[in-house]
Amino acid sequence: MKKIFRIIGIVAIIALIIAAIAASMNVKPSNSDKVWDTEMSIGNPEAENYFIIYSDLVCPYCVAFENAIVEHEEEFKEYIESNDILVEIRLSDFLYEYGETHPDHSRYSAIATYCAKNEGKFWDYYNLAITTVWNDFFKSTGKSGFSKMSSYGQEYWTAIGKKIGLGEEFESCIENQDPLDEIKQNAAKSAKLVSGMPYFKFNKFVSSGFDLAGDWQDVLMFFQAGLDSD
Repeated sequence: MKKIFRIIGIVAIIALIIAAIAASMNVKPSNSDKVWDTEMSIGNPEAENYFIIYSDLVCPYCVAFENAIVEHEEEFKEYIESNDILVEIRLSDFLYEYGETHPDHSRYSAIATYCAKNEGKFWDYYNLAITTVWNDFFKSTGKSGFSKMSSYGQEYWTAIGKKIGLGEEFESCIENQDPLDEIKQNAAKSAKLVSGMPYFKFNKFVSSGFDLAGDWQDVLMFFQAGLDSD
């Protein structure tokens, strides 16, 4: 009889272990475990929906997409809150590292943005940079504005930081290229995951590119495609 009880006990323990393993396999990984940098994300960290944007600040199509969001900032914040979405920007000097022309301004923009991030000013800098780049280069001339950017040095990006109150520490960070290793690592990680810029991954929906003439409604179509894919 003792042997029978012992066998029953062993079987019960094995069943509990199997059940625990099965349950753990069905647990959805936390978004906070996937985010590269919380400073570059907005929304509920544990949101049901997770939208990743791979971007480079000198990519015309990236800027067009993100400018449409900046122009509707309050609507955007309400939208991601009401639909329980976490949005993460994975910004790097991707075009400098992996583009055909290796534009210096890609690296300049990434360094300045990361330096602002390191002072807790990522979104302030990023949003102003998006609107500034859009208005200065792409709004009137489209993608041809990309070549015009080559005549602007690091001071262009430093000036954006000054407009949001960043000072000597920010300028020193840029001069010393303090975040360069982090930027290059993120560009390398992006290169393994993307097929173009901008590149979007939203739940099970993936896509790349954006129409330069696109607007807020076009942005919402991308979000809706992600919501419908889960």
